[in-house]
Amino acid sequence: MELNHVITDNGGDPNQFQKQPVETVTSPQPHTKERSKPNLLYAINDNPPWYLSIFLALQHYLTMIGAIVSIPFILTPALCMSDEDPNRGVIISTMIFVTGIVTYIQATWGVRLPIVQGGTISFLVPTLAILALPQWKCPPENEFNAMDEGERNELWQIRMRELSGAIAVSAMVQVILGYTGLVGKILRFVTPLTIVPTVSLVGLTLFEHAAETASKHWGIAVGTTAMLTLFSQVMANVTVPFPVYRKGHGIEIRKFLLFRLFPVLLTIGIMWGLCGILTLTNVFEEGHPSRTDVRLKVLTNAKWFYVPYPGQFGLPSVTLSGVLGMLAGVLACTVESISYYPTVSQMAGAQSPPLHAINRGIGTEGLGTVLAGLWGAGNGTNTFGENVGAIGVTKVGSRRVIQWAALIMLLQGVIGKLGAIFIMIPDSVVGGIFCVMFGMIVAFGLSTLQYVDLRSARNLYILGLSMFFPMVLCRWMQQHPGAIKTGNDTLDSTLSVLLGTTILVGGLLGCFLDNIIPGTAEERGLIEWANEMPLGDDNINDGTATDFDFPAGMETLRNWKWTYYVPFLPTYKLQKQS
Repeated sequence: MELNHVITDNGGDPNQFQKQPVETVTSPQPHTKERSKPNLLYAINDNPPWYLSIFLALQHYLTMIGAIVSIPFILTPALCMSDEDPNRGVIISTMIFVTGIVTYIQATWGVRLPIVQGGTISFLVPTLAILALPQWKCPPENEFNAMDEGERNELWQIRMRELSGAIAVSAMVQVILGYTGLVGKILRFVTPLTIVPTVSLVGLTLFEHAAETASKHWGIAVGTTAMLTLFSQVMANVTVPFPVYRKGHGIEIRKFLLFRLFPVLLTIGIMWGLCGILTLTNVFEEGHPSRTDVRLKVLTNAKWFYVPYPGQFGLPSVTLSGVLGMLAGVLACTVESISYYPTVSQMAGAQSPPLHAINRGIGTEGLGTVLAGLWGAGNGTNTFGENVGAIGVTKVGSRRVIQWAALIMLLQGVIGKLGAIFIMIPDSVVGGIFCVMFGMIVAFGLSTLQYVDLRSARNLYILGLSMFFPMVLCRWMQQHPGAIKTGNDTLDSTLSVLLGTTILVGGLLGCFLDNIIPGTAEERGLIEWANEMPLGDDNINDGTATDFDFPAGMETLRNWKWTYYVPFLPTYKLQKQS
């Protein structure tokens, strides 16, 4: 038995760390190899002290807030809302509130990985395609200005009801795929050469968004990236003296891994403060996008207290074109999340996700998207790649931290002023963070290539085509939305959405080519990949993957034999253990 070392906390004290021998986690599947856990400050089941967890959770919150807030700012103009409409804040609060609910359910009872669920760019593409249909186009400016407040509210709310119905109904496909276990059946076709383009294209597709925010001030953006690199990589092992009071001993000075635990939080705080100084001294002139008061109106217009509720904008409406168009986002998110699960489990020091956890994770994600639709968030939910990157940067994979982050989101969703404060983070600072986080998503996707034979001309062909062709085709489709003309508007919009989503096109192309072009299992990386994500029926639950058991009620489930046949329960297929 090989012994490895991970860094763990000493008696729950975050200021002292020592190496403890831990037993290597091995898979019981054929062709197994011993795999040590990564060097983590806190692994998936570790519980940092509550006060430390709050700061670590706040770091995750700050990582996702820029991305999740950017979605309503793109969405609301398409809904025909004016820039001064205070309901923009309501939509933002609703999205973050639902994110908190779904994140807590997913981390506690769903897939039970330390992942954040939230709004996704994948749903924006079909959303904008739906709102571009003739019946949903915004009226001319002169007509809009002539409307009273009630007419303006109905103008955007009827569009929100259309989106809400499309999102909620299309997400039922994801719910069915997960909770019935159908998603497990397709795992045999999700190979490393499917994962690579799907995950990598997320980061590559987002480069324009990162560039747009960073370009607001390249000096601030580059400084943010450089500072985050300095803190998270160069100074990761530098300790800082920290006074601690111990009963009976008085105040003691202990060493604290400040830069390793809070690189994102420190970077945002310092660069945000710098922008504040440049704002006060008028180095940034009035109206400069990097001024800290550029979104001051968002803060003043935000409500102090508001609890979002289902149907707050009216009863959702359902149309075939809306549901079919939004289905593209649902399918893209499903493939993307399946790609993230083994990556996150490895990063968090967890066991390989068994079939029941994957089924439950996808089903719960679909349920979260249904809730987002019913609440009127204008978007669905998906695993946040930015927070996956944050785990890699901070080396903190604790499930408890994500649960605290979910509570912060719920609190922010209710107290509008609190969320508005973080919305005021300058775009250039957010852009600098994105340059690191999106780059790490690309790197994590490419890391899956370690399982395949890169000397194989077959694999290189599939990799090159599945990465490059979607970037060419999807970019062209987005620039020419009316290119497809079959005579049926519903079919036209659906095909435009499908062919305009890079992660969907790349993932399906890689999956199709890898499964039809002849190649050995070893060449395709299936043998090595099975150690991380056993495929299909080979992923049999033998009771050892306890990281994914429910936090309560497991003894009762094991005593009920019928639970062995329910695809989303931790006892699924337990009877097949040897």
